[in-house]
Amino acid sequence: MMEGNSTAGSFTPSQQFSVADLVVIVVYFSLNVAVGIWSSCRVNRNTISGYFLAGRDMAWWPIGASLFASSEGSGLFIGLAGTGAAGGIAVTGFEWNVRNVWPISQQQYLQRRFGGERIRMYLSSLSLLLSVFTKISTDLYSGALFVQVCLGWDLYLSTVLMLVVTGLYTIAGGLAAVIYTDALQTLIMVLGAIMLAVKAFNEIGGYPNLEEAYLKAIPSKIVPNTTCHLPRADAMHLFRDPVSGDLPWTGMTFGLSIMATWYWCTDQVIVQRSLSAKSLGHAKAGSILASYLKMLPLFVIIMPGMISRVLYPDTVACVDPEECTRVCGTAVGCSNIAYPKLVVELMPSGLRGLMIAVMMAALMSSLTSIFNSSSTLFTMDIWRKLRPGAGERELLLVGRVVTVVLVALSVVWIPILQSSSGGQLYVYIQAVTSYLAPPVTAVFILAVFWPRANEQGAFWGLMAGLVLGLARMGLELVHPPPRCGVPDQRPWLLADIHYLHFAMLFPPSPLWMAYPRDHLMVSVSLGVSNRGDIFSAPSSLPAMGSRTPWMPCASVSPGLCHPQGGGWSPWPSVPHTPRPSVTGSCSATPGSQQPSKAEGSSAMILKDAMEPPFWARVCSINAVILMCINIFCYAYFA
Repeated sequence: MMEGNSTAGSFTPSQQFSVADLVVIVVYFSLNVAVGIWSSCRVNRNTISGYFLAGRDMAWWPIGASLFASSEGSGLFIGLAGTGAAGGIAVTGFEWNVRNVWPISQQQYLQRRFGGERIRMYLSSLSLLLSVFTKISTDLYSGALFVQVCLGWDLYLSTVLMLVVTGLYTIAGGLAAVIYTDALQTLIMVLGAIMLAVKAFNEIGGYPNLEEAYLKAIPSKIVPNTTCHLPRADAMHLFRDPVSGDLPWTGMTFGLSIMATWYWCTDQVIVQRSLSAKSLGHAKAGSILASYLKMLPLFVIIMPGMISRVLYPDTVACVDPEECTRVCGTAVGCSNIAYPKLVVELMPSGLRGLMIAVMMAALMSSLTSIFNSSSTLFTMDIWRKLRPGAGERELLLVGRVVTVVLVALSVVWIPILQSSSGGQLYVYIQAVTSYLAPPVTAVFILAVFWPRANEQGAFWGLMAGLVLGLARMGLELVHPPPRCGVPDQRPWLLADIHYLHFAMLFPPSPLWMAYPRDHLMVSVSLGVSNRGDIFSAPSSLPAMGSRTPWMPCASVSPGLCHPQGGGWSPWPSVPHTPRPSVTGSCSATPGSQQPSKAEGSSAMILKDAMEPPFWARVCSINAVILMCINIFCYAYFA
């Protein structure tokens, strides 16, 4: 049995760390650094596109692997397995509710869709805050917990070492190093997780025995007159009661779709990988590869977490606060140690080192993605507005400095993570997303599908949603969920409304306003505004043309009326050349003709957007296959 101390920051592992384990970890780190150096040498890192977008020359397979690795950090390895141990397979819905990635930057798209700067600045600031206080915190806690359980290393030492190695090749190599090392780490994660899953299923006699064994996994020390020590009767079902279920089917169907749309269609970490693709076809193929990989976590992470409860109920399923504190150092429960407990107890020497490398890979891949994407957001969306005259050298330097600052903030955040209720961390992250994501998703969808939506309605709708979300989050912090045996005395807003249901409650804001459809304005290039315009609304229609190049484009689809530097291109540094439309000219002045150079550039843009018919069909067929697999799995486990 392991003994823990919530303040000491170290545990004594039940299995000793062997020389073979050390050799495997050293080989992994050496290979990881070598791949990072090789990938950084392939791309010109001294340009904005080279550092932040990997030269826009990435093939589909590293993009798909990076999408998967970025979404499967150590937080999800620990969190998914722990939630599976505590409540069964319903958490799989967070993995299977995946949307195709749209290769656009939400901040810049919404700015070009509505005009002004304040929406873009707000979304960039929100993304930075979420990165530091939710994504990085989850990965740091989970990675440190795994190292503690498996190796007995000091929390601070192990976390700082991983942060230093991760930060070094992120700062040095940019997005290219991140994506290629993600590809390597995906291979290691998948192979290691499959080996552990096979070993775990063999311990219980195979999959047919899982449900029966799980329902009997009860700790020996319980809290009298309670049922919280009993496994859920619906543990093997994805769809659960909308009132009494821990993950109600209504929230997992509708509320989670809102959160998934925000993450997979607008989150900077995800979008940046698609923007690095060499063509639209490679971006689509990368998304499809990631979608195939996302079908695996149920079988290689969540079910092994359930098996961990079966094999070690007194530790993984503990409910008595004193017992839990003795086992894992936190009184709210020890389900988060389910996956590392399996690694320590089941894996032989050498393979144990491989699984430790897997978790380090998950941690590092997620952190590198967050560091690179966050530095991109700050540099391109905030610093560039504060210093419009900044050159490429300054922007590259700022991007690297921001990464260093994020690393420092992460280290400072460690004591707060250690004192947090570790058993609730994964739920906390999902809850925060449900509070802050719905307004962004609503604005994004309305911007795409409702031409009458305008900037003032979008901005104040975001502000209204932010106030509602922060109010709910504040109540959660003041009134945490009660422990086993303690009556639930929280306000009805917390006790009776699940956070996934709360995500569904954000309606289109009544503050939406619209111009008549005939006056719809479409931006055709991005001008750099002065500092006074950052948080101000767009100018009135008559004065707008003198400050930002706009054009009346009522008869042209917005999807065709964007230049390479306009609505869909990631950075305003690219030369602005309007794209010709199918039904009319998209020139800055109605009726004017573009020079031949612009026409040539536009033709090149259209050519780059074209897909070879054969590979377009391959992508479409695989998308249909994925939908069929998803529907079958939902029906089978419903």
